[in-house]
Amino acid sequence: MANRMTLKARELGYAVAGRELLRDIRLDLPAGQVSVLLGPNGAGKTTLLRLLAGLAAPSHGAVRLNGQCVSRMDARQRARLIAWVPQHLPADIPLTVSEFVALGRMPYLGAFARHAAADRAAVAEALATVELQPHAAKRLDALSGGERQRAAIARALAQQAPLILLDEPTNHLDLRHQHKLQLLLRELAAQGKTVVQVLHDLALAAEYADRVALLDSGRLAAEGAPRAALTPERLLAVYRWPVRLRHPIPPRAA
Repeated sequence: MANRMTLKARELGYAVAGRELLRDIRLDLPAGQVSVLLGPNGAGKTTLLRLLAGLAAPSHGAVRLNGQCVSRMDARQRARLIAWVPQHLPADIPLTVSEFVALGRMPYLGAFARHAAADRAAVAEALATVELQPHAAKRLDALSGGERQRAAIARALAQQAPLILLDEPTNHLDLRHQHKLQLLLRELAAQGKTVVQVLHDLALAAEYADRVALLDSGRLAAEGAPRAALTPERLLAVYRWPVRLRHPIPPRAA
């Protein structure tokens, strides 16, 4: 079982040059669940995810991971606790796929330490999980967009952090890999990890998320289980377009 981590945002706000991008965000993102941040373009999803990851400091309020302020952690401590999957990778990373995925082991190495057997095993397992073993020796910049996205996910898996944050991880993935990724995230949550992702696809969120947070113009419009939070009336108000989702039928009790 993973070291269980609960992520909490309290009275969270973020402003740039006097312009508020987020205001009064209050969220509990528990371990053992897949949480999804939703909302139209410009709603503040990626900004919120970066604050949750400690990649930016809030203008107001705080993000705490098991009581620790995330923005005050040093980079090494944060990297051992939080794995980050960006929406886009830089185009000119001069590494093979295997070398890039191995960067996920850096938080556990000393300044001059070499990868041990456990590090190599973590990299191999991560590559296998995202089906990139045949491309391990290829340069990262020779991959397709979808393969590069899977490499970014593999790096986060190799990091073996108890919290994984993903910014629109289904971008560039084909339909099969979109669903395989969501199943993988549910498996990680079942192991006790805290999983938070930004998605644009409401149907994927309705099918796979345990909890959703719906943002509108930097404010929290709704949060909770998808069936309760993503009502047609609320989606119409946030997206300014009629949307009706099919939610999976909940499993029957044994």
